[in-house]
Amino acid sequence: MSNPTDQQPHLRRALGLTGLTFFGVTYMTVITVFTTYGIVNQVTDGHLPAAYVLAVIAMLFTAASYGAMVRRYPVAGSAYTYTQQSFGGTAGFLTGWVMLLDYLFIPMINFMLIGIYLNTQFPAIPVWVFTLVALLLVLLFNVLGITLVNKVNMAIIALSVILVIVFMVLAFKFALGGDMEVNLIEPFTFGEGGIGAVASGAAILALSFLGFDAVSTLSEEAKRPRKDIPRAILLSTLVGGFFFILVAWAGAIAYHPDWTALSDAEIEAAGVTVMNNIGGEAFTAFFVAVYVVGAFGSGMTGQVSVSRILYAMGRDGMLPKPLSRLHRRYGTPVVAACVVSFFALSALFLSLDVVAFMISFGALAAFAMVNLSVIRTYVFPKGGRRESFGFWRVVRYLVMPLIGFALTIWLWTSLEPTTWLVGAIWIVVGIGIIAIVTGGFRRPVPKMDFSEQDPTTEQIDALADEFPLEGDRA
Repeated sequence: MSNPTDQQPHLRRALGLTGLTFFGVTYMTVITVFTTYGIVNQVTDGHLPAAYVLAVIAMLFTAASYGAMVRRYPVAGSAYTYTQQSFGGTAGFLTGWVMLLDYLFIPMINFMLIGIYLNTQFPAIPVWVFTLVALLLVLLFNVLGITLVNKVNMAIIALSVILVIVFMVLAFKFALGGDMEVNLIEPFTFGEGGIGAVASGAAILALSFLGFDAVSTLSEEAKRPRKDIPRAILLSTLVGGFFFILVAWAGAIAYHPDWTALSDAEIEAAGVTVMNNIGGEAFTAFFVAVYVVGAFGSGMTGQVSVSRILYAMGRDGMLPKPLSRLHRRYGTPVVAACVVSFFALSALFLSLDVVAFMISFGALAAFAMVNLSVIRTYVFPKGGRRESFGFWRVVRYLVMPLIGFALTIWLWTSLEPTTWLVGAIWIVVGIGIIAIVTGGFRRPVPKMDFSEQDPTTEQIDALADEFPLEGDRA
């Protein structure tokens, strides 16, 4: 006899290791390098590759912490869920609330860039038309389901890889074939600004690594979440980081102006400038086309992730319950997706640098809390029930998260003061929401209930068998 709850809409377990990794890499999208290319080069005085190396090192420790937490709590919600279960409902909600900054701004920045870049090729059509069309298409794909998004991701990655290969060939050909002496190692040094300037650049680049956090939000749509999600998190971080460094390095040796002397307009258009400088107008047109496709993919995966976070928070009662409503046919959080699309319309009013800084603020705050959650969950669990610890477990669940936390806080404090002001205002609003939901802090903050037992690996795998893909039913 079937269980009545089986007839309720649910998130469908459709993704394996390859699909999850593709999702993470697409979310990061290799050509994200050119989104903040001029901004970070200006901050680091042309040492973008060094900033990416530092960012990758910090992100790998945090990615390992995400992997540890998703094994314990393989459900939607990401850092929100992990902090909530480790430190309580209040800390969990505030972490999820701050994390919403980066997730809400990710689709926004991509829709904004799509409009700007396409307008350069078709100036007769207003920017807002392209932005609105991209927004509606992304909303449609998200409502139709994660399997369709997964297929589109693979096509986008293929185009991005082609662009990267062509760019690398042209960049090295241009650099090595010119009259100027080329220093292949100098872009990886700290330069005159020292490690402080590189750290400031790396802090901005945190927005480039949201792919592994995005992967963790798909725990309820993975076939084997405890096994595949941690692997996909590390793989997407390594693959994305490798391509980021490679592309930044190629650009640095082929195009190295005096970054401090460039105007704001030249800084924002630095990606197009370096392409035109290396490959001419034809290659620039190809770059714009692929960039728009990559931005579309990043905006699409970004909306998938944030809609799952809103779904989890609505399900827990911290945000309006309609956010947890799933489409009866496609099993997708349709109300949450519509809310994200509505918020993304503000792309028409904000500047690129403001959005970039706010994304990094939210991301680094969430990363710091996930690192602390590992220590709380595995080393100092609630109720004082500690597991036996050997050397490897101490390194894995105490030393590595502490390093990840320290590196994340270091980068976080390197952001501009204005970013902290906006972030503080956002946190105050979150505290206000808690006050409303708890009746003036008189009731506990709602949270997900794992008190009976943590799901075993066998139970998770059984869920995958219960909700298979259509193609697996045969």
